[in-house]
Amino acid sequence: MSRSGASAGSGSGASAGQTGQSWAASHKVLILGSAAVLALVLGVQAFASYHGYLGPVESLFGDYFLVPRSATMPWVGLALALVGLNNRERVYAVSAAVAIDLVVGVIRWSAGGPITMGTGGTWVLTAVVVYAFWKLSGERRSSVLRGAVLGILLIVAAKVAETWLCLTILVGTDVWDEYVFLADQALGNPSWVMGQVVDALGPVGAAILDWIYVELPVAIIVVALYQCRKGWPSHHLLQTFLLIGLIGPIFYILFPVVGPVFAFGPRGLGFQIGDFWPNIVPNVDFSAPASLPFDDAAPRNCMPSLHTAWAVALFTHSRRGPWWLRTLGTFWLLATLTATLGFGFHYGVDLIAGAVLCLTLDAALHDPERGWGWFRIRLVLGGSAALVGLLLSYRFASVQMAAYPELFGPLLVGVLTAMSVAFFATFYARPGTALARWGGRDADVSGVTDSDATDSAAGLPVR
Repeated sequence: MSRSGASAGSGSGASAGQTGQSWAASHKVLILGSAAVLALVLGVQAFASYHGYLGPVESLFGDYFLVPRSATMPWVGLALALVGLNNRERVYAVSAAVAIDLVVGVIRWSAGGPITMGTGGTWVLTAVVVYAFWKLSGERRSSVLRGAVLGILLIVAAKVAETWLCLTILVGTDVWDEYVFLADQALGNPSWVMGQVVDALGPVGAAILDWIYVELPVAIIVVALYQCRKGWPSHHLLQTFLLIGLIGPIFYILFPVVGPVFAFGPRGLGFQIGDFWPNIVPNVDFSAPASLPFDDAAPRNCMPSLHTAWAVALFTHSRRGPWWLRTLGTFWLLATLTATLGFGFHYGVDLIAGAVLCLTLDAALHDPERGWGWFRIRLVLGGSAALVGLLLSYRFASVQMAAYPELFGPLLVGVLTAMSVAFFATFYARPGTALARWGGRDADVSGVTDSDATDSAAGLPVR
């Protein structure tokens, strides 16, 4: 054999060996991750059963055989699974899911049940996993399983989150809405203002906003599918979405708040301070705010606003897409903020904390090929410090914030503005500008990909 032939054979063997090692490592991660998720689900189910709540296992059983808790979430999960399939397989999968939903829907309706969907998406998503293990191998199996597992994780995370909200009630018997209400006066009580705006929109406008608020995952999946249209990128929106859902709810336990519509409005079940929201800003003497004992029905899920965090992630990740995707991201962010405040679910300071949380977590994930230089470390540490500082000020400086809104209002907005500018400079500023140099992007110009060059030609910021 010639020397070149031997070299080629050696290179081919090394490549095959590396591929095999990569698949083995991915397979091990999949097994360990699945075991961890299963243990979490069973543990949460045991907790829910002990306290009489609906657990994730019972909820999943309903998705398979009874009435799905969400009509769209199973389809969102299935859409992710479609990323790794070829076009023919996608047609088969979607057709099967639609047919199952139609048949099961007719049976359910004829038995007096609700008209909904989701069963087909759940069944076919499960079938995709079985198909990948049974029929596929190597990189193809890895790609299909990656999408299917992400879809399953989204569904399971939603189930676990429902039970977690019940935990916030058990742990946070007293809520801190008096403190947050005072802190919110530094922003001019935006929830009261937006509550009146939503009232003025009437039932049709409120219904549209409610759908946008509830179906945020639909917009998330649209952006994620666009990002994955040519295969799995090094970073995509779903990673940020899941990390926010993993870290954010921890703060619900540490900072229990129910929101204006409960603590100051008609949904407090007799525990509210008064029926003020949204028409009257209460003139209550909170010179000595205190924890407020509250009911066992309202989740303590206000601080920070995770809907805001997810909507901000949707907005930032849509910036590198075409005009219609950027429009979608902008529209969904503005509509989500309007609904979040206008339905009385959150105070304005919740939204600031949620946005800072999103930018901090996304900074840890964005552009992983750039590594962990000082440009990333300072952003993550700075965002973490800003979030902790915000929460501490809401709790321990709320009286001062209400007394001096002309000082603390700009400070609150300034914290979010500074974090936003730093995030933009680090990940989105055009190379060659002062912001890009500060964000460390000029050092990465050599690593710009072909798709980045296309974005740049279209007038979009490159990676």
